[in-house]
Amino acid sequence: MAVTQRRGRRIMMTPDELDEFLTTQRTCRVATVSADGAPHVSTLWFVWDGKSLWLYSITRSKRWADLRRDPRVAVVVDTGEEYDDLRGVELSGTVEFIGEAPRTGEPYPELDSVERLFARKNFGLDEMPHDGRHAWMRLTPEATASWDFRKLASL
Repeated sequence: MAVTQRRGRRIMMTPDELDEFLTTQRTCRVATVSADGAPHVSTLWFVWDGKSLWLYSITRSKRWADLRRDPRVAVVVDTGEEYDDLRGVELSGTVEFIGEAPRTGEPYPELDSVERLFARKNFGLDEMPHDGRHAWMRLTPEATASWDFRKLASL
């Protein structure tokens, strides 16, 4: 994964900080490009497996249609209320669609650990509930940019 930031390197997250941040946060904003070229941003829950960001999207959404047509995406995960508490990361690349769409729970070994992580993190369950409306996308980032404004105090 390429680190794309030139400025702000002193406040960027280390690989361990980034992994911890993405493991504990639950909400991201997904930016896509509509058929007419207009940007579209929507919110999703996600799970991080240490290498890829897994997005569980409604298959009848504008986001899903946009990404089926053009799988390039930018995702932002951030937190903080006060300026000196702001932290976040932008991940960008191309999504891959994994499993059946919509997901009905058919056996798919590649999704076993992802669904277990997602169910525990977001629902407090050991098994993923399938509603026949969502499906999985995987973003293995090609580029990242991160920030942790809490580090400003030590500069």
